[in-house]
Formats: sequence, structure tokens, C-alpha cells
Amino acid sequence: MTRPYRIFGSEMSPYSVKVRSYFRFKEIPHLWVPRGADNEDEYRRFARLPIVPTVATPDDEGLQDSTPIMERIEAAHPQPSVHPGDPALKFLSELIEEFGDEWGNKLMFHHRWYAQVDKLASAQTLARLSLPHGDPAAVAARAAMILERMSGRGHFVGSSDANAPLISAYYFELIDLLEAHLSSRRYLFGERPAFADFGLAGQLYECSVDPTCGAGMRARGGHVLDWCHRMMEPRADGEFEAWASLAPTLAPILSYVGSYFLPWTTANAVALEAGADAFTVNLPGGPYTQPPQKYHARSLGALKAKYAAAASAPDLEAIVAEAGCLAFLR
Repeated sequence: MTRPYRIFGSEMSPYSVKVRSYFRFKEIPHLWVPRGADNEDEYRRFARLPIVPTVATPDDEGLQDSTPIMERIEAAHPQPSVHPGDPALKFLSELIEEFGDEWGNKLMFHHRWYAQVDKLASAQTLARLSLPHGDPAAVAARAAMILERMSGRGHFVGSSDANAPLISAYYFELIDLLEAHLSSRRYLFGERPAFADFGLAGQLYECSVDPTCGAGMRARGGHVLDWCHRMMEPRADGEFEAWASLAPTLAPILSYVGSYFLPWTTANAVALEAGADAFTVNLPGGPYTQPPQKYHARSLGALKAKYAAAASAPDLEAIVAEAGCLAFLR
């Protein structure tokens, strides 16, 4: 009998719940292994980097990085597919998946570790997850350690006092756009989850369980909240839609990607190439400044390669041009 995959992850990791959601949708036998002190030696057998999720295959190969994990598993288990049959829609789904991973994480991480109520709640939750049998004193000590370590890491995603009102505005604008789109469909591209759903819903699910973002989502994004939790046990309830029916409410989301995410990730790549310590990009609402990040430059290169492969798909160039994305993808 073939052994199941093992997913070493955390309930507080958007990339972990993203991969677990994907395995659940594909109905691939797997075990969810919360990373902790009691399985650290096993985890280290498969982890090249100290990150989650780390997936151990039935052949004892270690896989890391949520998007490559999904691409690897999709090639081996193509049904049920998470890609629309239309090549243009497939690329748009991949674009939104990347947007979710990189821009959505910025929105989630900033809010999780900025306001005191969110920092305290997150530290306490992580402490209890890492010490499920710990006594109150041990959990409190672990929470204090986590709070001290994580509170200083916001600069990695651009979290700062100057950027705080901008990032909150980005979050609520996105929630409003998604609310309009998801009010008439169960998933981003129709009645079944696409690649895009896993990337974006993983981040926004974590937002939904945090105090500040969760309250905002419940107040103005009820359909978004439903979708986030639906994506924890996704299923195919129908087919993917055509662009004509998606366009009225999906096109504004793509325009958001073209207004915020792509200019930001492009400026980040330019800053890295120049060896700059920080960069500023003019986004709607005002200039946004942060240190450059290496991973985003690599993922932008991968996204451009995907666009180059799909560029001849009917209507794709016109769609991304209309959304203000084309110049950043070439």
C-alpha cells in the first residue's frame, strides 16, 4: 500500500493551509503533521529551509514552496484539474495565485503583527499550537518569546507606521472587489476552485481569523468570508466560467493587480538589481517605501515566463492590457 504524503505545517501559516486545501480538493491521501518539538527531527529530514509547509512524498522526497509543490502534484495528479481549459483564463488564474502569495501575504502579515490586539492574539495562538500540552506558565513564556521575535519582522513586508494606513486601505479595497465578484459564484473562476483560489484564499483565511482583519471582513465581506472557509474543504460544484461572464467583476480585480501588485514587485526587482537598501513606488493612495525582498524578484521572473508561454492565447493580451498589467509582464 502506498504511503500517504505528509504535510508539515501550521494552522497559522497561509501557505500551509493553502497546500492542505489543495490536497483535500485533489483527494490525495495525506497526513497533516503540525510542526512541533515532538517531530522536529523528522521535519528536518525533508526541509532544506526552515519553513512550512514542507511536504514529504511517499518516496521520502522533501518538497517546499507552496506554488512549486502544487505544480509538481498537479503534473502527477491532473484530475480534478485546478486550471480552466481556456489558456487565457489559466494564465489569469496563475497571475492571481502569485498575487495572493506575494501581495496578499503583505496585507495579512502587516495586520497580524502591527496592532497590539493582533500581536497578542497571534502570539498566544502560536504558543498554544507549539505547546498543545503546555501549562499556562510555559504557554505564556512561549507567547512572550514569539511576540518579541515576530514584532520586529514587519519590515520584511513593508510594515511600518508610515505604510500602515496605506496597507489597510489596500486590504479593504481588495475585500470590496472580491465581495462583488463572489456574491454570484462560489469560486474565483466559477463553480470550482482554480489555482488562483488556493493562493489568495490561504492568505485571506488567515486574515479572517485575526482580530482586526477578521472584524473588517465580517463587516463588509460576508461572501469573502464564506469563500475563505469554503476553501478549507473545496470541491467541484460545477464548471469554470467563460471570460464574458467573469469579466464584469473579475476585470476590476485584475486592474487592482495592475495598479498595486505588479508595479510594486517590478520596483522591488529593480531595487534588488541596483543593490538599493530600500525603494519607493508610487501606488494609488501615495508613495510606498520598503526594503527589497529577494524572493519576490525570482517569483516575478517565473510569472513573466508563464506569460510568455501563454501570450498567444486568444484575448489574453487585450485582457491584461486593459487591466494595466501588460507592461509589467513582458
